[in-house]
Amino acid sequence: MATQEYNHAVGRRKETSAVVKLFPKGKGNFTVKTSSGKEISLKEYFWGNTHLYENAIAPLVTLWKDYLKEFDAYITIRWGWISGQSDAIKLGFARALIDRNTDFRTTLKPYGFLKRDPRIKERKKPGLKKARKAPTWSKR
Repeated sequence: MATQEYNHAVGRRKETSAVVKLFPKGKGNFTVKTSSGKEISLKEYFWGNTHLYENAIAPLVTLWKDYLKEFDAYITIRWGWISGQSDAIKLGFARALIDRNTDFRTTLKPYGFLKRDPRIKERKKPGLKKARKAPTWSKR
């Protein structure tokens, strides 16, 4: 796959970062390389959580359902957990599609696929157990 032309983009969400390489003239094979070095299909990666898989491929389905069979993708994921990874892959797919054809922007933008979700984990403050959880108060 590395010798073919491809469009790539980075998607991020929470602590997750996903690099999506989109290869044209494919057969719909979406391969994920995890941080441990394993390479598995995208559907297997989400352990049967179909809503996370459908969320990740939503930009392709929104444009045209047959786009799933027209591209191959090689996805590298680092950090985070599966819900954040799914959103990071979704943003990576959307950005790679726009890199391929700028006309897709008008279709994808109303669905919010091009917006990075800025919410991150809040830091722990001194004197508290977690970010906002205070120790149990006792009168004496």
